[in-house]
This record gives sequence, structure tokens and C-alpha cells, in this order.
Amino acid sequence: MLEACPLCLDDGGLPIHREALLRVVRVLDTPAHPAFYRVILNRHVAEFSQLPADERMRLMEVVTEVESLLLRELQPAKVNLASLGNVVPHLHWHVVARFADDAQFPAPIWAAAVRERDPAELAALGARMPALDRALAQALG
Repeated sequence: MLEACPLCLDDGGLPIHREALLRVVRVLDTPAHPAFYRVILNRHVAEFSQLPADERMRLMEVVTEVESLLLRELQPAKVNLASLGNVVPHLHWHVVARFADDAQFPAPIWAAAVRERDPAELAALGARMPALDRALAQALG
């Protein structure tokens, strides 16, 4: 554990699934994007290439499962996958369902907003997330 690493100190979101290698959390600090998950390695490693092949494969299997569930259940315009690590150099993948009416689309979620999203549609999406969390936990079982 790296002392100053937030992903070593904290789950990094609402825990959905945990196994020895990794955990899946739903990110709660981006209310404009309720369908935002992270797949986080449980030990401190900065780069994907530093993992053995079997661990890389398992990590990507889980990223794929999260993406597939988002596509199937929410029918977003796109699912964004990102593993940046510039701010938090702890290996993790962002898996974010994107919708044509979200505030930044088609730019990344961290870009400036170019429109307001309909609050009722955003609330409806948010209300669906607990059921999606349960489905994801079951799928990763």
C-alpha cells in the first residue's frame, strides 16, 4: 500500500464486487454520470504491463463484463473505457455509460459541460443504478 494513494486507502466508490485481485465500485462523486464504474486492482501497481498475463486477462474480463452489462441494460450511445492514472497512479479502469444528452457528450466526462441534462432523465437513470449494481454483482458472482 502506498501511503498517499486514495485507492489503497479507500474503496474508491460504492463496492459492488470484490475478489482477491480486484474490486468493482460504482463512482458516487460524479452525479451527472450515475452509470460510472471503476474496476480497481486491489494492490498498488501503476501500469497494466506490470501485471502477469493471467491478472491482465482477469482484469480485462471484468472490464468487459461491466461494459457488456451497461450496453445491454442501458443502451447508451457509447461506453467509455479509460485507464489514465495521471492523478491517481494506481491501476484502475473507468467504465462509463455515455448518453447523447449528457452534459459533456461527445467530449470526455471531465470536459466542460456544453448543455444541461434533463433532470428528470438523470433522476430516472440514477434510480435504475441499484438494480444494475445487483445485476453486476450477480454476473461477476
